Amino acid sequence: MRSGAKVAVVGGVFVLAAGGIGYGAYSVISDDTGGGTDTVAESTEVKTGPPSETEIERTSKDFLTAWASGDAATAAQLTNNATAAEPLLTGYTEDAHVTDAVITPGPATGAKVPYTVKATVSYEGKTKPWSYASELTVVRGLTTGKALVDWDAAVIHPELTEGAVLKTGESSVASIEAVDRDGTVLDKKTYPSLGPVLDSLREKYGDTVGGSPGIETWIESDDAEQPDTTLLTLAKGKPGTLRTTLDAKVQAAAEAAVKRYGESSVVAIQPSTGAIQAIANNRADGYDAAMRGTLAPGSTMKIVTAAMIIQNGLGNINSPVECPSTVSWEGVTFHNLKDFSIANGTLRDAFGQSCNTAFIKPVKPLGDRAGTALGQEARDYFGLGQDNWKTGVESFDGSVPESSGAETAASYIGQGKILMSPLNMASVTATAKNGAFKQPYVVARDLDDRPFATARPLPGDVGQQLRDMMRFTATSPTGTGTKAMASVGGDKGAKTGSAEVDGQSTSNSWFVGFSNDLAAAAVVQSGGHGGDAAGPVVASVLRAGP
Repeated sequence: MRSGAKVAVVGGVFVLAAGGIGYGAYSVISDDTGGGTDTVAESTEVKTGPPSETEIERTSKDFLTAWASGDAATAAQLTNNATAAEPLLTGYTEDAHVTDAVITPGPATGAKVPYTVKATVSYEGKTKPWSYASELTVVRGLTTGKALVDWDAAVIHPELTEGAVLKTGESSVASIEAVDRDGTVLDKKTYPSLGPVLDSLREKYGDTVGGSPGIETWIESDDAEQPDTTLLTLAKGKPGTLRTTLDAKVQAAAEAAVKRYGESSVVAIQPSTGAIQAIANNRADGYDAAMRGTLAPGSTMKIVTAAMIIQNGLGNINSPVECPSTVSWEGVTFHNLKDFSIANGTLRDAFGQSCNTAFIKPVKPLGDRAGTALGQEARDYFGLGQDNWKTGVESFDGSVPESSGAETAASYIGQGKILMSPLNMASVTATAKNGAFKQPYVVARDLDDRPFATARPLPGDVGQQLRDMMRFTATSPTGTGTKAMASVGGDKGAKTGSAEVDGQSTSNSWFVGFSNDLAAAAVVQSGGHGGDAAGPVVASVLRAGP
């Protein structure tokens, strides 16, 4: 949270500059000249149906004119939620200290009208230009039938969300200069995926590393746990240097990899230490799903299931398994992809080809323990699901709750109630590679003496079998990860996964892999099979490692 005096803008000049199809150039309302927009007589008839082109043009023009003039009350009344709109429109001048603005609308696409804002922000003698683009949508009012702006906070700024506000003032947190493990500076421009991470690190460690605050414009969330998002720096504070575990080379590879797929996220971890070496997202909502996502991980969870099967004496890497095309669990039928089957296969074959039924059938002898055994394995040996990871930024620890009925069978193949992030699955992969869980972290623990989560080491033969099954998956002709991992060198292993969520038509693509002392996990939502989208993301990251 930050603080700053609320000073109303007096004498500011606001101009709406028109451009694009259907708009004539006009200059309206300023404190110096006065004036206003032309008015059009309204019909008393309550209209229905989508707004016409004329209504879209007129409504958007009137709204942008009122906003540009600083007339928050009038602008708010031109929306379908004046109660929510007016405080944000008022705060644009009073809290964000915008002293002038030029708003240039572009050609409408249907009911959507894009526009650019070029403004000046001034605070206590510090002034800086500010520009950005956003858009609005014109809809039909449900009760009045009038054409109105469909209110959303993003109308004010594209990164503004419900409950958040724009402010300008002295930051309440000191500036930092985050560097990677070798001293390379990590900034949002070079590494845009790190935006939420750098904001979080600044919020938590700015004062610790000896920096001083600056004058900034920022988005302040109504969630006290959510760090502020800086949009503009009017005067820099003195940054304190914060060393992270990130690796600039691996991070750059991760940034490039996720750009290939929308709604994608990846995390890379050093198995021998737990040090996080890359965090990257490419998401429309800007959410840090790499660290905080909560998604079913699909068959990548079979790493944990395989460990549970081996440790409970239900099978081993060379033991024969049944892999029919389907299997029933308490009246629910589970299928393999395209109903394939394996004849005379081993657990290694089933793992490498991702046979669902082979990871459900062996667990039935657990009886009453069937619903709790996977969670116990996840907690005791992989450090998951206990809400005690202290990574240095906000993160999710995974969830493997007790299950019953068909959800138990689904959990063994990474669905049901199982929830994971790429961070969690990168850690699972790192644990298998290292043979013991190392809590992931992005800032050294000695900076703030925070406790790290612990777990038991995997029994030696169990860890070895997991690594061998993952190597088989990444290198054998029948391995589902072989194609994606073909360009990766060194000692390598992998596991593919896919998970359908809420009946989506295309499954989420998951992939985990290791190469030497680097492990990575990626998800591409609606990306299809694990090797199709997430696989190339992981491979690109692993190639950047040692």
